Amino acid sequence: MWALHAGYLAEEIIPTVPAPVLAEAWRGASRQPSLSRLLRMCVTEPMSEELARNVGVMAGQSDHDDIVDVSVVEGALRRDDAVVTSNVTHIRKVADAVGASLRTEPV
Repeated sequence: MWALHAGYLAEEIIPTVPAPVLAEAWRGASRQPSLSRLLRMCVTEPMSEELARNVGVMAGQSDHDDIVDVSVVEGALRRDDAVVTSNVTHIRKVADAVGASLRTEPV
């Protein structure tokens, strides 16, 4: 993961972490020093009301109830980003359901 992240930074690509992803992974800085270090080199995208509504619509379209997965897909499509994920199957399910092509990088 660190090598992949370093490669993106070397190409001046700053990864975006949707706030729901951070909420799902976060258990406290003292327990997660590596995650804290990684997050300092990323942009955390907040979930506004408008974004929450967009994610809700996409969740309905995809019949996928994991809002974290759906928020990842929504943001990646909006920003034209690739998705780095350990769960390519869920990410592709959402993207396919809304008829979108999405680049993924499995980890």
